[in-house]
Amino acid sequence: MMQQDGTLSSDEVARFDALAADWWAPNGPMAPLHQMNPLRAGWIEQRIRQRFPADLPGEILDIGCGAGLLSEALAGRGFPVLGLDAATAAIRAAETHAAGRGLPLRYRAGRLELLVEEGARFPIVTALELIEHVPDPARFLELLATVVVPGGLLFLSTLNRTLRALATAKIGAEYVARLLPRGTHDWRQFMPPRQLGAYATRAGLRPLASAGMSYDPWRRRWVESRDLSINYIMAFEKPAAVGAGN
Repeated sequence: MMQQDGTLSSDEVARFDALAADWWAPNGPMAPLHQMNPLRAGWIEQRIRQRFPADLPGEILDIGCGAGLLSEALAGRGFPVLGLDAATAAIRAAETHAAGRGLPLRYRAGRLELLVEEGARFPIVTALELIEHVPDPARFLELLATVVVPGGLLFLSTLNRTLRALATAKIGAEYVARLLPRGTHDWRQFMPPRQLGAYATRAGLRPLASAGMSYDPWRRRWVESRDLSINYIMAFEKPAAVGAGN
């Protein structure tokens, strides 16, 4: 039985904590994320700069940052970033990897609920490859929406619940190619874009853009595509308050 602590599963936190020491190994258990990360970071950067062409008015909050793959990539592009994760060993690995690099980056071990209780708010929030690991996605979206400022953006990426995703991202990646540790994903928790969009809309967010993330074997890299049947990323905005800026 999945042990739940707030919006997170304690079992999932422990699973990713155990991977902390190998998180930054390019050919280790997080190799698929290493390969996908330039596409994810670039897609997010483009939309941040469209929304905030001048300086970003605050930090990016990277929820479920793990050992900091996306956090470091965004900080390296000049954005101030706070990486948050409940896996304390992963946070220590993130801090060690970033040490001495002079990046506008800080990390914190903890859960999203703590930031909500503190009243923390951010112009940009990212939660990539995370929604498929939480026991109550609808509630998680509500909390994410809470920490986004009006006019801010939320970025989510996950796996679609299709037979193609089952064959490639679950069976193929975990059991055939062994790109991921067995048990990393539960196909029943994969989420169709329409369902993710419905949860976000219910939480007061407005969908802005979506894209598939597909591996191109000819170019040997991940590329943006129209195919959302396996990996995809979505951007949402929190509508500005009525009368704001008047």
